[in-house]
Amino acid sequence: MYRTRTWEDERFTLSTLTRALVLLGFIIGILLLVGCQPPQPTSNQTVGNTNVNTNSTAAANTNQSSPAADPGAARVPITLPVVDALLADEEFVTELKRSVQPTDEQFDKLKNVSRDAVVKLGEDAGEDDARSTRSSSADAEKQVKQILGNESGDKFMALARKYWSGGDMTINAKPNSVPTDTRIVVNAPAYRMDVFRDGQLVKSYKVGIGYPEFPLPVGVRSAKSIIFNPTWTPPDEPWVKGEFAPGKTVEAGSKKNPLGFLKIPIGLPSLIHGGKDPSRLGTFASHGCVGLTNPLAQEFATQLASLSETQLSPEQIKGYEKQRSETKEVQLGRPVPVELRYETIVVEDGKLRILRDVYEHGTNTEENLNRVLEVYGVSMASFSPEEQTQIREALKKMAVDPQGNPVEESESNNNNTDKKKPSTSSRVTRNIKGAKEVVIEIAALRGKGYPAPVNINS
Repeated sequence: MYRTRTWEDERFTLSTLTRALVLLGFIIGILLLVGCQPPQPTSNQTVGNTNVNTNSTAAANTNQSSPAADPGAARVPITLPVVDALLADEEFVTELKRSVQPTDEQFDKLKNVSRDAVVKLGEDAGEDDARSTRSSSADAEKQVKQILGNESGDKFMALARKYWSGGDMTINAKPNSVPTDTRIVVNAPAYRMDVFRDGQLVKSYKVGIGYPEFPLPVGVRSAKSIIFNPTWTPPDEPWVKGEFAPGKTVEAGSKKNPLGFLKIPIGLPSLIHGGKDPSRLGTFASHGCVGLTNPLAQEFATQLASLSETQLSPEQIKGYEKQRSETKEVQLGRPVPVELRYETIVVEDGKLRILRDVYEHGTNTEENLNRVLEVYGVSMASFSPEEQTQIREALKKMAVDPQGNPVEESESNNNNTDKKKPSTSSRVTRNIKGAKEVVIEIAALRGKGYPAPVNINS
């Protein structure tokens, strides 16, 4: 058994794998992702200080004879912190030993290399870091292959991508698809979370997303509970600093608690949670989680309770806020799907929004643009020469990583990792250099596309 941990719970430090013992390992679909949780577990698990039942959609993958990744998972980045989280998942380890068959020595080396990578990463602000998702992925693949060899290393990375992608990868087969049901949609490159009820967008939130080293995963998860006033226990690790003492719990309601007023597990290691400064919304803010300020998290909890037909009034939530020393878990009346997307080309009511390829999936290409436009019955040929020029310039401008370096075109990360020099930085990438999006008005797209934000926080 392994202790279920979240990257955000471990904002300042992650627990060692040897200390990780509690109820049933979790299933990982990563990327942290730091501060947060991988794909969805299969049974009763401990999340924070409470037990949460989360269904694993990735579990079915373990029944397949080959760990080859599906097309939807092909671009999923796997970094060493992701490997660290995966190696704490009992089901992933079982399938790894069955399909890849590492020796005990190789397995121990994988654990030590990935753990060391996590321990060395700090959150000190820095503007000169050259780290990116792809360079972090390149480093991970290089080290995995050094330990396992090329053939077994490829099998490991394919299995890791399949687990980290998790969920249903085909449900959002068409780009910019508008849900017809009730669900939460998070598009990482847009730093946006939308609440849909019966196919109608009722509320939007600007959010913080995972650092490039701890990218948000993709796929469909589910929210099943809200945990108010969570606690946090720093583990006995070298990077527990200052006022934090290993093993000494940061109590519920403490201003030092990185999770804030509440957390909503959406499949380990990811959470939706509070505790973020407003300045971190619309940028990198977590270790694989969706971050909100405490007031926004409180408002979102009200929305989630309504969607799930849960008896939880704003007055009750206010009551939990007044009793910050008491941890309270509320089970939702029914699970609410949470769809995590990575779309950098979005049609939105007459506007073509081309977003920064922050996790370097190689999506800002004409090929992908045409795939998006095809959904709306148009193509580049439908546009004026001036519009075509503007669009091509925007694609090029947004096909860069957080540091402004070009992202290779339309090739999956696993085919490109050797082209990106691994970073030697010991800090996570906190900021983005340059513009985050280009918006172009297109007459042929008027009235078409994904809905514009509704009552989004500025």
